[in-house]
Amino acid sequence: MKIAMMTNNYKPFVAGVPISIERLAEGLRRQGHQVVVFAPDYDGQNQEPDVVRYGSLLRGVAGGASVPNSLDFEIERRFREGNFDVIHVHHPMMIGRTASYLSWKYHVPLVFTYHTRYEQYLHYIGMSGLKKVMPAYVRGYTKHCDMVIAPTPLMKDYLDKIRTEAEVRVLPTGLPEESFYPDKEKAGQIRKNLLGDKKYLFCTVARLAKEKNLDFLLRSMKLLKEEWGSNFRLALIGDGPSRKELERKAVLYGINEEILFVGKVPNSEIKNYCHASDLFLFSSLSETQGIVLLESMAAGTPVVALHATGTEDVVINGKNGYMTRESEMEFDKKIMDILEKREIDLLRQGACETARNYCCEKITEDAVKTYMQAIWNRREKDRIRHGNRNQRKDMVYSG
Repeated sequence: MKIAMMTNNYKPFVAGVPISIERLAEGLRRQGHQVVVFAPDYDGQNQEPDVVRYGSLLRGVAGGASVPNSLDFEIERRFREGNFDVIHVHHPMMIGRTASYLSWKYHVPLVFTYHTRYEQYLHYIGMSGLKKVMPAYVRGYTKHCDMVIAPTPLMKDYLDKIRTEAEVRVLPTGLPEESFYPDKEKAGQIRKNLLGDKKYLFCTVARLAKEKNLDFLLRSMKLLKEEWGSNFRLALIGDGPSRKELERKAVLYGINEEILFVGKVPNSEIKNYCHASDLFLFSSLSETQGIVLLESMAAGTPVVALHATGTEDVVINGKNGYMTRESEMEFDKKIMDILEKREIDLLRQGACETARNYCCEKITEDAVKTYMQAIWNRREKDRIRHGNRNQRKDMVYSG
């Protein structure tokens, strides 16, 4: 099968969607499928086979993202040459409109993954006023799709609630096999370097941005220090537009010795930082899946997180971690309970068991079945709309 993956962001930009696309593409290639990723260009990008770079209107915005030029003629030229069986688009805007046009013009089934609650990110482009219309926009976009993918059951529930007009299936982001095998020697050195003379090491992996709710985490660490003393450190792994503000708040809260701003870390090294830590702390309320939660669990590190969409699909209280309400006191109490009651070993075991359900090989097999169903759905849609004429090559599909 030949699959065209289309996205508004990709490597070297660090975020959940590029990671999800890269893992799925690699998994499909290992199973013998051909995958071409259509992605905008970035400063400092590496040239890769099977990645078509199209133009960007702006580069280096919002922490390194590009604003894609989804009308670049190169997209259609390279798509036309590819003779693809399926288009898998990862955004409903910009490249999403191009994908639906190409699907209509060349009679190629369209699959769309709803990765993001877009209304939570509109402030980056000064369009917060559009929050209320986003559900209607997404619903309208799904009319052009032959299959819609939700990364979690709760996201499927949301899509069903807004009455999407295509079949919806759940397909999470998979974990590569190497995620389950951290380098224990490296992890030990990381722990030694970060922990210093403290007793406990916590970590979190996040883009340092408003929607990740990291100020809650800093306030929680301030309270934890007041209640428990200065016997811990929290490593914040990642970068983003809020870094300077968070550094300022760490000083203001009197926890600048406990909070370590690690910065960007290669994705292949995340497992070692997680394995080095006693707990993975997570404060985001805007995740659709929470890939980093699963990466932490694969490395054997339990999670303490807030109740939220995405998190609730992954974290099982008492098995692989705990969720709390958005209360600093409740959050801190759960951290202290886990460590003082020596529950950590059981939670580590449960974390690994949970992560195994998300191995890339299984997810890739499910993706292929989803593409096959999308092809069938498109044929049925054409049959119903055009009757027996849907077999003619010169028929025009009206999206």
